[in-house]
Amino acid sequence: MAAPAEHVEPDSAEADPPETDHTGAPEAASDTETSEPELADPDPDPDGDQDEDEPPEPQVRDTPEDIRLEAIANTVALHPSRDILVCGDVDGDIYAYSYSCTEGQNRELWSSGHHMKSCRQVRFSADGLKLYSVSRDKAVHLMDAERGQLVTRIRGAHEAPINSLLLVDENILATGDDAGTLKVWDMRKGTDIMDLKQHDDYISDIAVDQAKRILLTTSGDGTMGVFNIKRRRFELLSECQSGDLTSVTLMKRGKKVVCGSSEGTIYIFNWNGFGATSDRFAIKAESVECVAAVTDSILCTASMDGYIRAVNVLPNRVIGCIGQHVGEPIEELAASWDSRFLASSAHDQLIKFWDISSLPSTTVNEYRKRKKKDGRMKSLSKKAHGDNDFFSGLVEETVKKEEAVEEEEEEEEEEEEEEDSGSD
Repeated sequence: MAAPAEHVEPDSAEADPPETDHTGAPEAASDTETSEPELADPDPDPDGDQDEDEPPEPQVRDTPEDIRLEAIANTVALHPSRDILVCGDVDGDIYAYSYSCTEGQNRELWSSGHHMKSCRQVRFSADGLKLYSVSRDKAVHLMDAERGQLVTRIRGAHEAPINSLLLVDENILATGDDAGTLKVWDMRKGTDIMDLKQHDDYISDIAVDQAKRILLTTSGDGTMGVFNIKRRRFELLSECQSGDLTSVTLMKRGKKVVCGSSEGTIYIFNWNGFGATSDRFAIKAESVECVAAVTDSILCTASMDGYIRAVNVLPNRVIGCIGQHVGEPIEELAASWDSRFLASSAHDQLIKFWDISSLPSTTVNEYRKRKKKDGRMKSLSKKAHGDNDFFSGLVEETVKKEEAVEEEEEEEEEEEEEEDSGSD
């Protein structure tokens, strides 16, 4: 039985407020104090030396700069309405950063070391004021997202290390552990209202329908679980797939359930047809470790091979490459509040940002395109096949040429198809 939730007072020794970077405020104040006499000086410099000594204006990039961490981040979450991200690492530390496309403007806001072991997942509340985290130390934490202070801790929330987390609504939380147990919590009371073990292996991911009625879980045992929150009961398990099911999301206005797998195959279920898959397709990746839906038809997948792919669902196509952590397994993906950026965390101890603003306007034809001779995926961003900004212009020109060639090939294929149909 989990220990009761304990409310942590801000001034208690156990929940000391995390170190906060206050360096910006004092500097701004001192600059203001010193600048006032300068403004009052009526004699401008006739030689204009001040203009020559002014530093150049900071460069504005297409995406924010990479954030380098001290340890591998298992999880990353982006704020629902602001340019802020939070990540949790293998040491149990949680960091909050503000990000910007202006060079040198990424800032660490606060850090927290409340977890004793690896932090597995972090999630913002819908209003962005609260932050929930779960860890290998079997604890569930509720924190103040603005300051990083611990508000509530549930010790021993599970008997096994907790692996996955989903915020159902402002009061209901779902967690899954390494032993296959799903728990649903009422955070107003700090107690669980559902405690069910139906999986034989770890629960990798959790999703919920728009009505907040049905929970879907994916597991290392190769099955997807279906649970009814309203009736607080288990419904069914899907048929077993060949590999671990690693991730789950809803698409096509909730009519399709899409699961990633350790075999690099995407499995598709019809809503209310959870027993067996309706479709599946291999994306030629080493694995599909996590997915992030960008539109109702397009999602991004991350793999052990370090590539981030944009994938269209029905028709099933790999659209192209968003980016990569070269040779490093990717742990998690998260889309920004304005759907402009995709953030990724990987074993290279970097959080990278990718421009996905063009994905919503992408259209996929029903017929399959001719594969490229060199086997490379289509580049969907300047950084898709490398991070060197020096070559970004060349990459963009190359992409445009490739697209032009592809359009010509498509037109030729369409003409051939029309000729064939006319001869019949």
